[in-house]
Amino acid sequence: MNGWLLAAGITASGVAAVHLVGGHRDVVRPLLACGLADEPKRVLHAVWHMVSVDLALSAAFLIHLALADGTSATGLTAWFVAAHFVAYSAVFLVVTLSVGWPKPLLRLPQWILLLPVAALTAAGAA
Repeated sequence: MNGWLLAAGITASGVAAVHLVGGHRDVVRPLLACGLADEPKRVLHAVWHMVSVDLALSAAFLIHLALADGTSATGLTAWFVAAHFVAYSAVFLVVTLSVGWPKPLLRLPQWILLLPVAALTAAGAA
């Protein structure tokens, strides 16, 4: 068993749970209640659900990799998942820093949840 990947999978499960609960309350409800036209509103709603599925599948896959440690594809696929979470973190950082808000790193703190999954996964892939 790969403890790093297991820690990454458990952390990713927590990230998925925070996304589902917090995101529904803080993002989805206000989005659905806003005056945005129906088509873009529903596209954004669908994208939120796609991210939910992506986070849950990534968590499950990391746990699977942790328990099936030693297969020939473990390292490569773990690096892929690590890159995936680094990319998510980078998107939040770029968007946050480009707005010009005071204390921008705390306005959209999702990167704080995503980056540890990337680091734990990279440690497990090495």
